[in-house]
Amino acid sequence: MANKGRPKKPTELKILEGNRGKRPLPENEPKPAPITNQPDPPEWLNDPAKGMWQRLFPILQRINLITEADLESYTMLCQSYGKWVEHEKDIADNGDYYTYTNKAGAENEVERPAVKLAHKAYERYKSLCTEFGLTAASRARIETKGADDDVEEMEELLSK
Repeated sequence: MANKGRPKKPTELKILEGNRGKRPLPENEPKPAPITNQPDPPEWLNDPAKGMWQRLFPILQRINLITEADLESYTMLCQSYGKWVEHEKDIADNGDYYTYTNKAGAENEVERPAVKLAHKAYERYKSLCTEFGLTAASRARIETKGADDDVEEMEELLSK
């Protein structure tokens, strides 16, 4: 049976966003170990995907949004980006359409398959970026506490 409704948000993102729903956070949620050393990207990724892997991994690591359980999703994010770049290059070289001559001899302009493939790769990439909190809208919902916030909370507790 398929799950209905919006997918559940990871607890780490709820905490960063400030748990606006005020619902109790899961107590026994599995907590995969954070990754301390950046692994090498899979060899089968294309060059743009490998570049994305190297560029984005330290950012996710710094804000504790990548664990050993996230590597497959992260690989899919990088792969989707790499495929999107490949298809966009193909479109830039060959155009969005090509002329097709049917059996009757009539010529029709037909959209190249790369256009649809680029769109699908982009949609996968955008969806995975949201999962990792990498879009402007998903970042806007995240509140991170700075060192000053911790000091103010401690001062408030001590002054009571």
